[in-house]
Amino acid sequence: MMLNRLKERKITVLVNILLLVLGIMVLEACKVKNYSVEAVLEYQTPAKLGEGAFWDYKKKNFIWVDIEKKRLHIYNPLNKKNRTITMPSKIGTVVPSETGDKVVVALEDGIYVVNINTEEMSLLSDIEALIKENRFNDGKCDPSGNLWVGSMNLKQTTSSGKLYKVDNQGKTVTMLENITISNGIVWTKKGDIMYYIDTPTGNIRAFDFDLKTNTISNERIVVKVNQKDGFPDGMTIDENDMLWVGMWNGNAVAQYNPKTGKLVSKIEVPAHNVTSCAFGGENLDKLYITTASVDMTKEEREKYPLAGSLFVAIPGVKGVRSSYFKTPVYNKEKLAVGQIK
Repeated sequence: MMLNRLKERKITVLVNILLLVLGIMVLEACKVKNYSVEAVLEYQTPAKLGEGAFWDYKKKNFIWVDIEKKRLHIYNPLNKKNRTITMPSKIGTVVPSETGDKVVVALEDGIYVVNINTEEMSLLSDIEALIKENRFNDGKCDPSGNLWVGSMNLKQTTSSGKLYKVDNQGKTVTMLENITISNGIVWTKKGDIMYYIDTPTGNIRAFDFDLKTNTISNERIVVKVNQKDGFPDGMTIDENDMLWVGMWNGNAVAQYNPKTGKLVSKIEVPAHNVTSCAFGGENLDKLYITTASVDMTKEEREKYPLAGSLFVAIPGVKGVRSSYFKTPVYNKEKLAVGQIK
């Protein structure tokens, strides 16, 4: 009897040890991982509100905007040169078109096509030209080459914004309403799911995406961002369909798993307000990051003197090629930049 009891105790102790080890392993697996390689300075510039990160894989350029300074930027990582085209009003986003010399941009009063060689502009859609309390913000193209672009309330206090789909002929359809600050938008590698951010909600939403009709359905929340990590801003997606989000007031790019809703990892960025990011480089293994120098205290400005600059990190995964805007077809008057009011 005594021998049996000793055996039972030994078995109990071993089981408890195994459970303890398994518990530790689970806790370790659930911890948020910070990559040892932090984001480093790629290009120093005092942008006020850097945004709109896009890697042009055909030309090997990183395209981005400074909303507040009304500037469209084309950055070449090979020679570290940054070309600037000044816009007539605040520019929310930019996406290259299939036609190599043209990009589509979202300005305060509408969507325009810009020839980056001549700097001529053509109006594509004036959908919110008369809504003075709004301006356009972030946007990207779906797999069919339509621009999905959102507007936002200038005072950021009411949900007067909308999310639109704009095709290459300028036809504009409202896809979502009651938006406050329209931000990151991406599609999975298969293109069957669209993820979207309205920043003040602190959520990342998912929609089923119909590749035949380019429409969305089955809205649901897949990530609830903890406010201590910041506010979700611009977003990109990697080859594993994980989401990488610039964190406003968060000093980081955060990686989320939309299937579990969990924060997987963070890349620390030496800027308080991280706004957008895009995978780039020859192998799409570099993460280019835009930041802002606005909305910071004196202490934060002293702590982050490089805020507003471009940064880059090697996150250990690759991205996917972003979709271009379908070749524009329109018969609208061409205007020089200075003619747009």
